[in-house]
Amino acid sequence: MFDRIIVVSELSNASSEMVKCVRSLRKLGAKACLLVQCFNPQDVDTGVNSYLISIFNENLKKQSEILKDHGFTVKTRIISGNIKQEINQIAEEDQSSLIVVGAEKHSLVSSLFLGGIAYNILYGATKPILVVREQHKEQLPEDESDLTRHLLFPTDFSENADIAFEQVKEMVKSGVKKVTIFHIQDESKINPYLLHRLVEFNELDHDRLEKLKQELLALNDVEVDIQIRYGAPTSEIIKRVAEENIPLIVMGTQGRGFIKEIFLGSVSHNIVRHASASVLLIPGNRESEGR
Repeated sequence: MFDRIIVVSELSNASSEMVKCVRSLRKLGAKACLLVQCFNPQDVDTGVNSYLISIFNENLKKQSEILKDHGFTVKTRIISGNIKQEINQIAEEDQSSLIVVGAEKHSLVSSLFLGGIAYNILYGATKPILVVREQHKEQLPEDESDLTRHLLFPTDFSENADIAFEQVKEMVKSGVKKVTIFHIQDESKINPYLLHRLVEFNELDHDRLEKLKQELLALNDVEVDIQIRYGAPTSEIIKRVAEENIPLIVMGTQGRGFIKEIFLGSVSHNIVRHASASVLLIPGNRESEGR
């Protein structure tokens, strides 16, 4: 399903962690990897460009060897310019199915308005993006770094969630071991005027979750858990991840662009900013730029 991937490299611990975790994608069909180092020449003096490029080449060589050891065919490239445009253009031209980028734990908040790599790529992306979260462990056991061992799929039963669920089904076909399908009854929308109907909502939504569960069970030998909670969606998702040490969240995005979604309180992008797990974002139907 993710046969051709782009891995965006940086000179950071998060990037090194990301390259190690990318081995999980081999289980999801990833074969060809383009390892890309980005920089904006306007951010550095002309005299140090050649020095930076030599450092980039050495970094790409080391990371390329790691990926090759995991069975990938690897190409490397250094690109300069507008990172968002360059990466998305390369993804389209190479028909890549996934963009992978690393992010330090809880670092996107600070990098959000400072032009961080993850932010630049997330903004306006049209391809699925995997944000690999740095775990801050010196030696991460292989079973813990395996993103396919357990994924959390939060759903609000929207069209964008349905699109993301199609990716979850493909991941189950490829061998994901466990899926938790999670729905949060949004306290801000229910309390106080609809609180008396909470039991009714839970029963209806449990049936909807059960149907999704049966779809997954029909695809492969996979463990599927369904959960409903009441509260704030972002907080409940983060709690669930922490309770079970879930390595990967799969979510749909609203298609309005990263900046708009942050200021409109998008759950998916709040999760990217705050969750300890890696996050796979599946773009939904993008709205026109004028909206």
